[in-house]
Amino acid sequence: MIKLKNPLALWLFFGCLLIFVMVIVGGITRLSGSGLSITEWKLIRGTIPPLNEKEWQEEFENYRQIPQYKEQNYHFTLEDFKGIYWWEYIHRLIGRIIGLVFIIPFVIFWMKGMISRSLMPKLLFLFGLGALQGFLGWFMVKSGLTENVRVSHIRLAIHLGMAFITFGFTYWLLQGLNESETKNLSKTKSDGYRSALVLLILVFVQIIYGAFVAGTKAGHIYNTFPKMGDEWIATSVSFALERNGWSALINDISVVQFIHRCLAWIIALWIIGKWIGSLRKSSGLTFQQKYSLSFLAFMVTAQFLLGMFTLLYSVPVWLGVIHQAGAFFLFAGTIFHLRVYCSK
Repeated sequence: MIKLKNPLALWLFFGCLLIFVMVIVGGITRLSGSGLSITEWKLIRGTIPPLNEKEWQEEFENYRQIPQYKEQNYHFTLEDFKGIYWWEYIHRLIGRIIGLVFIIPFVIFWMKGMISRSLMPKLLFLFGLGALQGFLGWFMVKSGLTENVRVSHIRLAIHLGMAFITFGFTYWLLQGLNESETKNLSKTKSDGYRSALVLLILVFVQIIYGAFVAGTKAGHIYNTFPKMGDEWIATSVSFALERNGWSALINDISVVQFIHRCLAWIIALWIIGKWIGSLRKSSGLTFQQKYSLSFLAFMVTAQFLLGMFTLLYSVPVWLGVIHQAGAFFLFAGTIFHLRVYCSK
C-alpha cells in the first residue's frame, strides 16, 4: 500500500507511474509496427518532431531505406508513415521526460540535504539502470534497421526486462521510504520470504517469455485454449526441441508459446493455492501479508483471462496492451508481497 509521506516518496511514485506509461506506449508501438519508424537516435534534436513538409519527407526517406519498408510496408504513403511515426516519437519523448523527472528533483533534493547517505548509492544505481535502458532501446531498434523487418525478439525481451527491473527497483525504494523507522528489513528470512522470492522470479521469467511471444509473433498461431489446436502439447513443440535443442526454447514460436502457457498455469495455481491457504489460517499472517495475497489472487486471475482472450482473438492491439498492463500490476504485486515477507 503506497503512502506518499514525503517529497522523495512522491518523486519515486511519479517515476514508477511514468515507467508504467512508457512500457504501455512501448507495447502500442510494438503491436502497431511503429518501432522502426525513427531510424536515428538524436538525444537533443530528436525532441522536436518534423515541423514542415521537407522534414517529413526526410524522415520518410530514411525509413524507406530499411528492410521493413522495402519488404513489408512498400505501399506506405507519407500519411501512412506519419501514422506509425507518432507512436515511436511519443515513446522516445516519454523516455526523455523520465530522465528529467528523475534528474532535476534529485539535484534539488541533494542540494537541500534531503537524501540520506544510505539512499544515495541506491539512487545512483537507479540512474545507471535508466541510462542502460536508453542504450538497450537503441540497441534493440538497430537490430531491425539492416537485415530484418522487425527487431530481434531477444533484444526486445532484454529491453522490456530492463524496464521491469528499473520499475521494480524504483518501487522497492518507494516501499522502503513508506516503512516506519521501527520497521526494517529482517536479516532472518522466513519460508514465506523464499516462496515470495521464487514467485517474483517466475513472474519475471513469464514477462520475458511474453516478450518472446510478442517478438516472434507466436501469439498468432494455435489460437485455441486450453489445447494447442487439437493437442495438449502440439507436435511442432517436440519436433522443434528434437531438431534445434536448447535454441528452440527461445527461438521457436511453438515452444515459446507452449512455455508461456505452462508458466501461466503454474503461477496462477501457485498464487491461488497460497491465497486459499491464507483464508484457512486464523492467525500467523499479518494483515499486509493477507492483503498482498488477496491482491495477487485477483490480479493473476484477471491476467490469466486476459492472456487467454488475447490468444483466442489473435492478439488485437487493445487486448495486447491491456495484457501487458496487467503484467505490470502483477509484477508490482509480487514485489509488495516479497516486501511484506522480509520486513519486521
